Amino acid sequence: MYHKYGVLMTLNELFQKLWDDYSSINKQAHAIHALLEKQGERVINDHIAFRTYDIPKVNIDVIARPFIKFGYQQKKEYQFPEKKFFAFHYEHKDISLPKIFISALKVKEFSPDIQSIIDNLVNQVPVDHTQRDDFVVSGILWKPISYETYKKLQHASEYAAWLSVYGFRANHFTVFFNAFKKIKTLVDINQLLKNHGFKLNTSGGEIKGSPQEYLEQSSTLADPIEVQFADRKALIPGCYYEFARRYLLPNGKLFHGFVAPSADKIFESTDNKQ
Repeated sequence: MYHKYGVLMTLNELFQKLWDDYSSINKQAHAIHALLEKQGERVINDHIAFRTYDIPKVNIDVIARPFIKFGYQQKKEYQFPEKKFFAFHYEHKDISLPKIFISALKVKEFSPDIQSIIDNLVNQVPVDHTQRDDFVVSGILWKPISYETYKKLQHASEYAAWLSVYGFRANHFTVFFNAFKKIKTLVDINQLLKNHGFKLNTSGGEIKGSPQEYLEQSSTLADPIEVQFADRKALIPGCYYEFARRYLLPNGKLFHGFVAPSADKIFESTDNKQ
């Protein structure tokens, strides 16, 4: 059933659809859930992250639309000049709901050739589809690119390359470490993951951030997924799983924001070089 704003769905239905899509790509997710539950821990989601292009048709405001509809509010902005993108995070007044982190590639900062490739992809996206509540879980809405085009994008931006192949969907989910009762530190969770064969993102160290910044983060590396390009199949990084430990601010409230330098390194969980 549809109305002019898209698919009629509840927020929980949207979250479930996002999780089902994400975990179908990232097979780590269910395995890590099972591992944590075996340790006697309850898994709660801290935030969900999305990627898009800074082009009006599909920009951050478009990705955020269904969440705004369900009561989320835009909070802090974050800049990533070296990787040429920026982001906002969104929060709901119900603090039990996950935060939403949406980043967008600054397409105009790239060469005319790269801009042309990305513009061609976005031009294929049906305008009416961007109005749907489930647009954020629609994947690619363009014809598959060639492997050569993918490598060209990758050379310019790992972010652009990932987005060209996976499209509009959750890039990662994040475990809220503070909900754990038995596992005491991120060092412990990282060691547990390594003991069970999961590879970690070591860019900037296994743990990004610090208690002094009120946030510590770590993440797995995205497992390679076989993707059908226009001309061949190839293994490329898929999605990853993150862990976030939040600390109390001087006013006694829990820090709900993000730390750009740490997030910058977390983004590299989908880089081919890792």
